[in-house]
Amino acid sequence: MSPPGAVAANDRGLTLADGVFDTSLVLGGRVFRQEAHLDRLMAAAASLAIPADRAALELAMTALAERRGDGAIRLTLTRGPGARGLAFPADPQPTLIGTTAPLAPAMIFAPLRLQVSEIRRNETSPTARVKSLAYLDSVLANHAARQAGADEALFLNGADRVACSALANVFALAGTEIVTPPRDDGVLDGIVRGWILANAGAFGLSAVERPLTLPDLAAGQIVLTNSLRLLAPASLDGPAPVMPAPPLRALMEGLCAAIAEECGVDPRERGAVLPG
Repeated sequence: MSPPGAVAANDRGLTLADGVFDTSLVLGGRVFRQEAHLDRLMAAAASLAIPADRAALELAMTALAERRGDGAIRLTLTRGPGARGLAFPADPQPTLIGTTAPLAPAMIFAPLRLQVSEIRRNETSPTARVKSLAYLDSVLANHAARQAGADEALFLNGADRVACSALANVFALAGTEIVTPPRDDGVLDGIVRGWILANAGAFGLSAVERPLTLPDLAAGQIVLTNSLRLLAPASLDGPAPVMPAPPLRALMEGLCAAIAEECGVDPRERGAVLPG
């Protein structure tokens, strides 16, 4: 890892978007599902052959969380400085950058309106399944969605299947089944996504990974998940839903309880409000 200080002008994270990152929710100075975040960041680095030191990542994450208290923290790991060209450095010296942001409780559980993007998610790319620094597709797609009056862009992949939104995993809730696309469809292994897949049964739901299409979304309630929004009901090309279906509300309450158990603070104590 590079020592603290300025980022080199030839850092590959700056010149080639050659890096990965992780964003997590912090309450009471603790990261919700810290081990899962570290596991995912290590796996992402390994998939792109970026050397990573788990102990250094854990130390940085813990220190940032304690400093922030309540909010969001981000760890960014790049391959480090490199000569001109695409070849990996012979002796990579990764750069680790930590940043924090205040808690945005109004964003938690807030309903969203989606618009399908003209940009496609490349399910054949390894970077489609990790939080890589190459985020310009999401930046441009989200800008277009907001210009059209929506809140966020929805990505299809090259096979016309639902992949994700610009910032979140996607679920479709119909009856007692909640479905999310598999990772092979160009999907990030989201932290809250993983929590739902592991815990939905406790709330009377069957969580399934299988391909989704736009008609599947139209037939049920759309749910977006990420570490800072947690669970957000969503609509496609229409007004944002206000009242979540009862099973979704139960999931929201269960997630709040899980966060309170791990962090000692329920998000609702910091201003988060369940819709409806």
